[in-house]
Amino acid sequence: MMENKQEICNLLLKALQATRGGEDITALDYTNDKEVGIETVTIHYKNGYSKTQDVTSDSGTALIKDIMKGVS
Repeated sequence: MMENKQEICNLLLKALQATRGGEDITALDYTNDKEVGIETVTIHYKNGYSKTQDVTSDSGTALIKDIMKGVS
């Protein structure tokens, strides 16, 4: 089964926004650059700052773990 990684990001965003540590996150944007084989998630914040996290992984749970490294 192929997981929809953007959908996982959308669902995680809602959970993060319910926390003190993630209430200022406005978006999690998943990108898959198939040419170079790199997957990233850009974490966007209310103040305009954004951070790109490498999330190249095999599973949705690994994706969540990698995003959490970028948030914390």
